[in-house]
Amino acid sequence: MASIALKGNTINTIGNLPTLGTKALDFKLTAVDLSKKSLSDFNGKKIILNIFPSIDTGTCATSVREFNKKVADLENTTVLCISKDLPFAQARFCGAEGIDNVTMLSDFADGNFGTSYQLEIADGPLANLHSRAIVIMNENGTVVYTEQVSEIADEPNYKAALNAI
Repeated sequence: MASIALKGNTINTIGNLPTLGTKALDFKLTAVDLSKKSLSDFNGKKIILNIFPSIDTGTCATSVREFNKKVADLENTTVLCISKDLPFAQARFCGAEGIDNVTMLSDFADGNFGTSYQLEIADGPLANLHSRAIVIMNENGTVVYTEQVSEIADEPNYKAALNAI
């Protein structure tokens, strides 16, 4: 388990993020058009997984906006924003905000992504949602960077994440 905090109160995830240098686990998630997407759909690209509890919170929304801005200038890189929000909520947010440089994906159907990547919150008021985390893979699908944000109300370290690309 990883111990993180929610407004200073300790909560836990079900495990630890993938180990650097390992092959990223494939997944099936739901896109805003209700199609299924897997990691293999992005083969050959550098991938930033921006993972968070809900697009309807300020910090989560800010992380999507920031990565949307920052990825526009990166070559051969895609950002996958992943939460358990319904695809309809994700689409509504992106439409209202003019977000078009990231791909929104939902783990609402079965929660397998949060379990496989060991970032599901185990206890506290956000139990069963995803913790705030970043996982970056190179073009070969190898994990090259991870960040489990220690205070869920805080933003990830964008600079460190982008330097890992």
